[in-house]
Amino acid sequence: MLKFTKMQGLGNDYVYMDAIHQKIGNASSLAKAVSNRHWGIGSDGLILIDKSDVADFKMRMFNPDGSESEMCGNGIRCVGKFVYDKELTNSTEVTIETLAGIKNLKLKVENKKVKMITVDMGEPIWEADKIPAMSDKAPVKNLKIKARDREFLATCVSMGNPHAVIVLEDIETFDVEKYGKAIESAPIFPNRTNVEFIKIEDRNHIKMRVWERGTGETLACGTGACSCVVAGVLNDILDRNIVVKLLGGNLQIEWKKEDNHVYMTGTAVTVFEGELQEENILYK
Repeated sequence: MLKFTKMQGLGNDYVYMDAIHQKIGNASSLAKAVSNRHWGIGSDGLILIDKSDVADFKMRMFNPDGSESEMCGNGIRCVGKFVYDKELTNSTEVTIETLAGIKNLKLKVENKKVKMITVDMGEPIWEADKIPAMSDKAPVKNLKIKARDREFLATCVSMGNPHAVIVLEDIETFDVEKYGKAIESAPIFPNRTNVEFIKIEDRNHIKMRVWERGTGETLACGTGACSCVVAGVLNDILDRNIVVKLLGGNLQIEWKKEDNHVYMTGTAVTVFEGELQEENILYK
């Protein structure tokens, strides 16, 4: 039996497991199994909370295809709620080790439960070789990407994981799956990429849809929202303090001049908890 918690941040849902007090086997295969919405629990992936030698806790994130990703903005907010609500910590300021570095979280608590989280997402990366993206531009702006029957201009940013931000006039009727899937695996992205399609409402508000690497279209993406604000500032079409409107809800994103860090504020919600009978999970 494996104990799990289903959580979501703006509809970006993951299965969370305490890897400190229970032994987790093949996390990649487990992620594929639990993410399946017919044969498993159903989620955008699996997130493990483990011990860390350099921070309060360690977070490992796996996509539904079994691949491990560097970071998840909505996921890390839920990790903050997980460790506090389950009394793994009594501090409202916690550090989380990720493959994208150590992230600092501030937790807003109401009635002994975490309701809102602000995450210091660190400094954005726009050097091509660090994103990575095959380009000689720094920052990587107006990068031409041919996808199926269209050509797009993208600004590429990393928030610990790669993102390609594309501005469109209409995202409501846009075929995110058709073009997002093609751009994700474009040859200019050695490690594939997440893809954000955004519509500018004004300098402080945007709408965003996202195609996540290894997952598909999701209701929200925290690192993607951060990347969109950075891309907008680099192109002088957005201010530094922005409301990002996603299919699952809103995130407040601020790219501060003082320290060059991007800060993300949003909710985290526990959906349900349970125990997983591994022998009944269909591994593929």
